[in-house]
Amino acid sequence: MPGEFNLIDKYFAHRQANRKDVDLALGDDCALVSPPDGYQIAISTDTVVLGTHFLADADPAAVAYKALMSNISDLAAMGATPAWFSMAISLPEIDEAWLAPFCDAMFELADAHNLQLIGGDTTKGPLSISFTIQGVVPKGQALTRSGAQVGDWVFVSGNLGDSQAGLSVILNPDDASKPHAKELVLRHFYAQSRIKLAERLRHHATSCIDISDGLMSDLKHVLKRSKVSAQLDIASLPITQQATEFYGDKLQAQLAALKSGEEYELCFTVASENKAALNDIADKVGCQLTCIGRIIANAETSLCDITLVRNGVALSDDDPAKQAQGFDHFN
Repeated sequence: MPGEFNLIDKYFAHRQANRKDVDLALGDDCALVSPPDGYQIAISTDTVVLGTHFLADADPAAVAYKALMSNISDLAAMGATPAWFSMAISLPEIDEAWLAPFCDAMFELADAHNLQLIGGDTTKGPLSISFTIQGVVPKGQALTRSGAQVGDWVFVSGNLGDSQAGLSVILNPDDASKPHAKELVLRHFYAQSRIKLAERLRHHATSCIDISDGLMSDLKHVLKRSKVSAQLDIASLPITQQATEFYGDKLQAQLAALKSGEEYELCFTVASENKAALNDIADKVGCQLTCIGRIIANAETSLCDITLVRNGVALSDDDPAKQAQGFDHFN
């Protein structure tokens, strides 16, 4: 049975060519990098845990992709370009049949983003993977949550709700017989990278966040930091035909779109004068962009709130969408 250092040498070392800005990578107590002049470093950490983010029978390649993409998505939310990452992984035992496809998928996704593994840690314990990712963004151009202004338009990339449908199939075997179940499971694990979109949004978006805990939860972070409120039109939410057929009707698909976490799409705001430019950006990066609402001023009795309407009409008090909330790990 190989030990820790043989494990590192076999699966993690010498898998990638050195980036020019990496002075020292795996093998020492710290990695050394030289960030380019005129850039800031964006840093994020995410953890995926067996039983919380994936089940024991999950494809290890899908686990690797999902784990690393959640970090890449954080960089996209800031308009940063991926550069380096480190990984801390705990394993109950060295299972080469699991590690080989995990590492192959991880490095394939990393190489697609010119993202180099520069360090980390391996230990024995319950299966969990933590990535710390670092990217670079021109000074003063990072996208943040705090710039939304009254009158800005609220946009999302891609489609919403597919990830929750896929998770439902994973957690509930009875849902495996529903339409498009297998395809939706793949969409849960294999989110699309929005890095190229984010790089083009630097000069257009006033705020940005990635959708990891659900649209309702994540947009509220923007509203709180920007000290504004928002009105969203449920009828405008981008929903796939597959999700609608899986849930059985459009209303249920809309509810999923409001709550679905781990979408890793971008929710961002733009001023009216930059709204038209998004058509060209969408064409260039091959990504659907949908306007779903507008930033409004806080009401005297409600701060940083989201008002939901459907086709411009206020929801009735008994509308299920009024109870839509996102995901919280501790609730």
